[in-house]
Amino acid sequence: MSTPLEESQARIGAATALRRLNHALMAHRADLATLAEITAIAETMASSLEGQPARIHPFKATADFSMPEPHGEDESPKALFSDSVVSGKANPMSIGASLWKDGDEALMRVTLGPAFEGAPGRAHGGVMAALIDELMGQVLGIIGTPAFTGRLTVTYRNPTPLGVELIGRARATEWRGRKISMTAEVRAGDTLIAESEALFISVDPEQFMSGAGTPA
Repeated sequence: MSTPLEESQARIGAATALRRLNHALMAHRADLATLAEITAIAETMASSLEGQPARIHPFKATADFSMPEPHGEDESPKALFSDSVVSGKANPMSIGASLWKDGDEALMRVTLGPAFEGAPGRAHGGVMAALIDELMGQVLGIIGTPAFTGRLTVTYRNPTPLGVELIGRARATEWRGRKISMTAEVRAGDTLIAESEALFISVDPEQFMSGAGTPA
């Protein structure tokens, strides 16, 4: 029987291989035989997985939930949310962002591949919005409160390039009652790619875990 660590490492390995396949499929013109082989293998594996036990959300793995705090840049990475579609190493659809904290700020590093292309040579705008939302979510871990995104405004200053390292930084600017205001920016070198303002609505851990309610 496998251990939790072995299972986690195996899931990350499978997800990493699938992300590589996703980018390869988008970046290259495959012949019909290769496409047919991919389809057959994917359908077979999907059918096999669908017959196995369901997984629970990683946040529900412990009895008492508390917001996980991001690691520092020089610390060993923590598995904050390995299933995240933005930064989760165990999610085959993940954008592949790396996040950490620097004092009271959250930082992000990511290089976008071909699967995230929108306009030619540029990333889809929604991908940048997702990255910023995830980056701000790490601030919630720093201040130690669960919250939902109430409003997210992104101003795109320059096209988002593919294959270029992007660095993001986010911080909380005000916390009044349940309302938490944040700002963020993402740069490619010295070039400002996007900046953002957001409003998050804090909730109690039980409501956060159940997914009930809205941040109205």
